[in-house]
Amino acid sequence: MAAPVVKNSTDAEAGSTDAGRSRLWRRFRFPARADVLVIGAYVLLGVFVCANYWADINHRVSSHLPTDHSWFEWLLSHGAYSVRHLENPLFSARQNAPDGVNMMANTSVLGISIPLAPLTLLLGPQVTYAIYLGGALAATAATSYWMLSRHLVTSRAAAFAGGAFLGFAPGIIHHANGQPNFVSNFLLPLIVVRVLRLGEPGRWLRNGIVLGLLVAYQIFINEEMLLLTALACAVIMVLLAVFRWSETRARLWTFLRALGVGGGLALLLAGYPIWYQFNGPQSYRGLQGGVFHNWGEDLKAFVTFPRDSLGGIPEVEKTIGLTEQNTWLGWPLVGLAVLVAVLLWRTSVTARIASLVAAGFAVASVGRQVRYNGELTEFEGPWKLLPENLPLVEMMMPTRLSLVTVGAIGVLVALAWDEIAKVEIRPARVKVLAYAAVALALLPIFPRPLPAQHVDPPPHFITSGAWRPYVPAGRTLVPVPVPSNVHGLSTLRWSALTEQEFPIPAGYFIGPDAEGFGVFGAPTRPTSMLIYGTMDRGAAPAITEENRRQAVEDLKFWRASVVVLGDHPSAPALHVLLAGLLGPGQRVDDVWLWDVRPLVG
Repeated sequence: MAAPVVKNSTDAEAGSTDAGRSRLWRRFRFPARADVLVIGAYVLLGVFVCANYWADINHRVSSHLPTDHSWFEWLLSHGAYSVRHLENPLFSARQNAPDGVNMMANTSVLGISIPLAPLTLLLGPQVTYAIYLGGALAATAATSYWMLSRHLVTSRAAAFAGGAFLGFAPGIIHHANGQPNFVSNFLLPLIVVRVLRLGEPGRWLRNGIVLGLLVAYQIFINEEMLLLTALACAVIMVLLAVFRWSETRARLWTFLRALGVGGGLALLLAGYPIWYQFNGPQSYRGLQGGVFHNWGEDLKAFVTFPRDSLGGIPEVEKTIGLTEQNTWLGWPLVGLAVLVAVLLWRTSVTARIASLVAAGFAVASVGRQVRYNGELTEFEGPWKLLPENLPLVEMMMPTRLSLVTVGAIGVLVALAWDEIAKVEIRPARVKVLAYAAVALALLPIFPRPLPAQHVDPPPHFITSGAWRPYVPAGRTLVPVPVPSNVHGLSTLRWSALTEQEFPIPAGYFIGPDAEGFGVFGAPTRPTSMLIYGTMDRGAAPAITEENRRQAVEDLKFWRASVVVLGDHPSAPALHVLLAGLLGPGQRVDDVWLWDVRPLVG
């Protein structure tokens, strides 16, 4: 089984000779000037997309997903904490005290946070976050460029255009708003290439080992994107078998041996973390109520310009952007993709496969019920055929399957540009017009800088370490509001920006409920409910003796040492609430503080 297109069939043969190895080594040591310029352009684009963060790096978070942004800052801090204290990175006791958080059962990005730990310890998670986000975008574009230029197209300009699209596509930019794990796709093009090369004669062991290493690493970055890539590769291999059966049959045994090596090595390296994910402390089985199953892609979203692009407007998300914006390609690009599929169907196996993959995963992304223009229709989608509790699939959002469609369209974009470069067109202005048509289809989805909003720093009481005398080992600091996936954006950052030196209760994560199903955040306790209700109403309720008794029980459960209230829009009402529950408190530095050790023992 070979790649859909072998651009230069002699490259693989020459690689086995001394001359071939010499050329490859020189290319590795001295990359072509074009490659350097391409990567430089991608890096500049990554910096441009993150420009609003860099404008005030210590006080900016995503305007669209501020809590997710803070969660990933916390994850970077977790990686640094694990390295600094040599603790098990698969689990954290620094959030959701006393139960902790199973990091493998969450989007922990350990493959990013641990290598970047020195940077986080040196510069802080805010700076590391911005570097990571822009770097992941640029790195994904760069590896996509490498895949296209070395294996699918002959024109470097075509590879540049395709790589830029794959690294900065609208769906990717959407997730860059607080979810950088879905931006960190730089290993995926390498995995796809390696899968397509598993059938190479005489290289099954090496190819299998490389694939196993890549897959194992990707598990610690984003398992869901790895699953989507695996599904895409499976479909590609089936289509290759259909279109090139004689070649496929000849290389089938080599392919299977290499695949076995890759799968075995990946299981060896990541087997225990995967077991820990499903069987370790604070693991869970599925999400309560299958909350993601109805998150299908809106049909109108495919031809709509994305919110964070030159052609998009923010108001559009109020109608069809109710789930996620994974496609949002705009009608010119969809039209271009259809035109390329039709024109190259007979002459290019790659274009044929990319077209079928794009169409197939677009249909699959619709989900259980067809949605159009923000409204559910009466038509059922393909996910109606699947059981809701199917392993792995039960936790997937159907709309994210459309990210495979986005990848396939990136290939079609590169093929379109490459075909224009190869074909002799007279007069020359016709070729210029053809290039312009491709460029104009891409122009409306050119990304704008990600929107950011101001966020206040933690109180000086926290950042200065003045809290230390109040929080002995084995006790927690209870920030108010208690962090959750809805409330407590600022207080979650207290932990993230102080290297997680004190444990906190609750938090923003997925953990098990009483029946073992996954839920967002910790089971809500009575005192948390009082705090959240006070924030929502803007006023504290009348406090009863039962409220005070429950507060003491909650503080005992949290192993609390001190309760801390900093500046907050709801601080006056929250101060009244806490004073009613715990007494008058004391003003220390720039916070209100309640030392509850006498209450909880």
